[in-house]
Amino acid sequence: MREDGKVPETSSRLLKLLSLLQARREWSGTELAERLGITTRTVRKDIERLRSMGYPVHATRGRDGGYQLGAGAEVPPLLLDDDEAVAVALGLRNAAAGGIEGIEESSVRALAKLEQILPSRLRRHVAALQDFTVPVPMDRRQRVGSSTLTLIAAACRDRERLRFAYSDRNDGSSRRLVEPYRLVNWGRRWYLVAWDVDRGDWRTFRVDRMEPQPPTGPRFDPRPLPHQDMAEYLTNGITDASWKVRATIVVHTSAERLSQRITPWVGTVEAIDEGRCRLETGGNDLEMVAARLALLQEDFEVEGPRELLVHVREVAERYRRAGR
Repeated sequence: MREDGKVPETSSRLLKLLSLLQARREWSGTELAERLGITTRTVRKDIERLRSMGYPVHATRGRDGGYQLGAGAEVPPLLLDDDEAVAVALGLRNAAAGGIEGIEESSVRALAKLEQILPSRLRRHVAALQDFTVPVPMDRRQRVGSSTLTLIAAACRDRERLRFAYSDRNDGSSRRLVEPYRLVNWGRRWYLVAWDVDRGDWRTFRVDRMEPQPPTGPRFDPRPLPHQDMAEYLTNGITDASWKVRATIVVHTSAERLSQRITPWVGTVEAIDEGRCRLETGGNDLEMVAARLALLQEDFEVEGPRELLVHVREVAERYRRAGR
């Protein structure tokens, strides 16, 4: 570091290069040069500097060749701003008692190291957030092993096919061969979005119901994702698949207004005209759907099913008697 407190350009570039090598399994020299804004010749020199510092960077020749960070590399020093340090500390605390099995002890050790070097003002922020936050205990049956998450994430990163046994919500078992693309954390569960090779379609799998069967491979060519916003895609897929009762409701308000008042897992909204929209929703039973409709605080009409219309009338009569 120079006397003015700034990191020299070469050192800064080496840190960026190391970060890139850790983010993906393999990079071509051209890709690294474009990311760093340098020539491929400078990339080769920087790779040699990393090797001299003890980082095992492997190189392969040919059209599909490139650079790969080998096993055994040490974790580089991290430079965190205040917000990032607080976020990491809170994340470690949640991980110590969260839904990923097998990382509790290592999370506690990492947290102890981090809090030892945190400035006092940041330690107070972390303590305040933790003291006034009430966690909901995680069902141990839904906890996911850290090794499972690591294996799936690596398969996504390296574009390698993944084999696993899967138990569906009806306790049915099947064997799957997929091309994994994204791991998504939704609520307190983990999901994998993947292309099912045998079924020839996109599928979403709950990770706690998966039993991966390594090794992974072979590698696959990536397909266009089914949706630009994978969180939205996952939300719609989960709600649609989990509903036992489906309903179509005409709500007497604009689609924009209703969309702002409900969360994506409630259902999908489609505009009819400026003052009406159609809500596709559902739930585990008629009672849940009827209660959800009452919370809309808007006039509505039940298009279907007829059983829901009958139940809504019964609920309305119950409320009328209560209001006497």
